[in-house]
Amino acid sequence: MSSYYPYGGQNQPPPQDKGSTALRAVLITAAIAGVVTVVAGLLIVLRSPEEYGLQSSSRDTLNLQAQPKQSAQPEQAWFQAPANVPPPLPQITPAPPMLPSTPVRLVIERLGINAPIQSVGLKKDGSIQVPPSENHNLVGWYRNMSTPGEVGPAVLLGHKDTRTRAAVFARLPELKNGDTIEVKRQDKTTAVFTVGGVEQADKKTFPTQRVYGEQQNAQLHLITCGGTYDRTTGHYTDNVIVYATMTSSYRS
Repeated sequence: MSSYYPYGGQNQPPPQDKGSTALRAVLITAAIAGVVTVVAGLLIVLRSPEEYGLQSSSRDTLNLQAQPKQSAQPEQAWFQAPANVPPPLPQITPAPPMLPSTPVRLVIERLGINAPIQSVGLKKDGSIQVPPSENHNLVGWYRNMSTPGEVGPAVLLGHKDTRTRAAVFARLPELKNGDTIEVKRQDKTTAVFTVGGVEQADKKTFPTQRVYGEQQNAQLHLITCGGTYDRTTGHYTDNVIVYATMTSSYRS
């Protein structure tokens, strides 16, 4: 039985259609002509860009103004003055002093401090005692001075650190003028103090009169260590002192 192959042998390609060949040639010629036309047009535009609004000087430019620099809030400068200068006062009217009452707790929200207060006196060498270092969150109140809220300076002391960790007054230098400090007292009142200045003083030139001298209003002076640690003596070289004045009070 013979097979039917319409275009001859099985492996031969079909004969070309003369009409299709002519149409293909016309389309190729037209495409080439179009490309030539586009290229010629571009050459003309590039030779006279000003006629077509493409000259660089005729373009609108977008002037970008420099953005203002985000200036970081400057750190508060240390209070500096001769030792006989009075403590710095906040820009707010002091509140009338209260009757004496033993302090029981210190709260400084800005620093995350909420610490019990323990009464301390003098050591045998005449220096003020400090709270036991075993309790890193304990504040000492020097009982030979005013109570917080009473007329005169009340002095509270706390450690900066211990041998193993940071202590209650580690962040004391971060306080700024206008910050508030609260002292809760045994008579169920809370004395509110406003910071007027922060000082870093060399222990060799400690401002004794400014810290312990008589005052006409109720003041609170917080003291801790600062400066560099002297491994020879086992102590820091400076003291950080916060001066605050009572500006209000409320019932706890």
